This record gives sequence, C-alpha cells and structure tokens, in this order.
Amino acid sequence: MRDVTTGKKSSTRPFVGPTTRSSTRPRLIGVGVGPGDPELVTVKALHALAGADVVLVPATEGSGDGAGRAETIVTQACPSAAPTIQRIPFSMADRSGISGRRKQAWLDSAEAAISAFESGADVVAFATVGDPSVYSTFSYLAAHVVERLQEVEVEVIPGITAMQALAARSRTPLVEGTETLALVPITAGLEVLGRVLDTVDTVVAYKGGRHLPEVVELLRRRGRDGVLGVQIGLDDEQLVTLTDVDEGRRAPYFSTVLVPAQRSGTGGRL
Repeated sequence: MRDVTTGKKSSTRPFVGPTTRSSTRPRLIGVGVGPGDPELVTVKALHALAGADVVLVPATEGSGDGAGRAETIVTQACPSAAPTIQRIPFSMADRSGISGRRKQAWLDSAEAAISAFESGADVVAFATVGDPSVYSTFSYLAAHVVERLQEVEVEVIPGITAMQALAARSRTPLVEGTETLALVPITAGLEVLGRVLDTVDTVVAYKGGRHLPEVVELLRRRGRDGVLGVQIGLDDEQLVTLTDVDEGRRAPYFSTVLVPAQRSGTGGRL
C-alpha cells in the first residue's frame, strides 16, 4: 500500500473509516471522484486511490492522447497515485444500447483488472467521474471480473454527483420537506422527461446536451425554469438559467439540467 501523502509503500493499510473491513481477498474498488473539482474527492476515495496497486481510468475520444476527466481529477487530488494509472479506452460515440464498441470497452476494462490481479495486484481501483452507482460503467466491469475471478471482493466508494454539485454551485435546493426528486437521462426520450416533469417536484436531466433546445422548449411549454450546468467543477464551468439559454444552443454530453420544484415560499412543503 502507498501512503496518501508521500506515495511510498507502507506496511499497513491507511485508515479509511470505521466501516472498513480487513480482507485477504483481492479487491476491486469502484471509486467515485466527483464531477471535476479535485477538492470534492472524499477522504475515503483518496485513501483507496493511494492504496491501490493499479488505478484504471477511462480514456475517451474527447481526451485524445491526453488525460481524461477522471484521470485529471485523480492526479490532482492524489498525485501519489499517478504512477499506478492505466488508461482504458472508452467510446462516447454510442449514446444508447449495447453496441459492439461499448461492450468491448467493458471487456477491455475487465481484462485489464484481471490481468493486474493475475500479476499480483491486491487492490485494483477504477476511478469514475461522479458516483460509481449512478450511470457508471463500473457495475459492468465488476460483473465481468467476478465472473472470471470469483474470489475478488468488490467495494464501492461513493462520490459527489453532478446534480449535487450543480445544486450547491447554483444555490438551488434539490428537495425540501415532502418534495420528490427524479433523475432522468435524456437518452430515455423526451416523452419520459415530460411524464416525469408532470409527476415529480424536482427533476434533474443528464446526458442531454445535444438535445438541449428540445429540453428547453419542453420546459417552457410547462412554464418551468431551471439551471444548466456545463463542466461543473472545472475552470471553464458554466451556469446558465434556462430562460437565458440562446435559441438552438447545444451543450456537451456531460451537461446537467436542474429543474427545481415550484415553491410558493420558504418551508411551504414542510
């Protein structure tokens, strides 16, 4: 294991909280590293990254030969993990469905983890933007690894999600009192978003950048407003109210739309 501050191997595992269990089994850890700001990486995530023998990170078409978002967060938040990083190609060209490229990325990630374990690694971490349990490829990777190596123990370390970061940055409460909250991927269809808007108080939409004009029009027809977050937590972050979105504007895939509940006053839904 590596010390989180020095990057040197230590004989004891770093303290990561009272719920941590000791185990002699090899461990695959899905580590949520948040939306972009390295200061939003949790202490437990830092210890997991520093203690891993191999840290897998996704590399997409957008990052080219450079570091992707997850890798950038990891190296900024935990520099000692840099020598252990291994990039795994991921394609963002396929927005939905189990395409050949998408399935191959899962298999390649699993094979990288399996190869690391077979080479003697005790701990392999997979760093994922946001949270490993929210629209992350980690669950697919883990399923493939456990299918091949049943002795591997899987652990998940949660991370700050884009909707939490956007709510904080825009000072927009997600839910109050008895309000309900829904998270909708625009890839599920605008009809789905419309039905959710009609039944849920606060709605957050992911994966909708290229459909932003349609999303804005849908909200305006319902008399709803919200905030668009682009590159949350990064230097080029943008926060724009939907009423100020230019007609026809599109946004990157990793954009977030937050449509808050319609509130009549402070504490009105308590």
